[in-house]
Amino acid sequence: MRIPFILINVFIMSTTYDRYSKFRNNGQISMVPFIKIPVRDSDYYESYEVGKTRLDLLSDKYYNNADYGWLILQANPQYGGNEFSIPDKGKLRIPYPLETALEGYKNDIDNYMKLYGKNS
Repeated sequence: MRIPFILINVFIMSTTYDRYSKFRNNGQISMVPFIKIPVRDSDYYESYEVGKTRLDLLSDKYYNNADYGWLILQANPQYGGNEFSIPDKGKLRIPYPLETALEGYKNDIDNYMKLYGKNS
């Protein structure tokens, strides 16, 4: 029995990617490397308002899933990897579409693992 493409796509998007999965070993998580998220013409931009904007809400707005705030932060390394260091009116890039950004991230993680292995 074939499952229609639409049902498969809905299932994939309802499952959140676990960015730590390849870095877990015996209950410990080794350092997760910084992976640059390339700029695309399809990306969106938002102005961050301290006390109002939250990465989980932006993730939900653009991806229909609140679990990808980390990806938005990863795409904005100028803010040092901490949501609380984003200045008021700071420009945030939202990688879009999610599927493309995640696919690139996963490929880069796989390449990292081939070069450095699990316990780097």
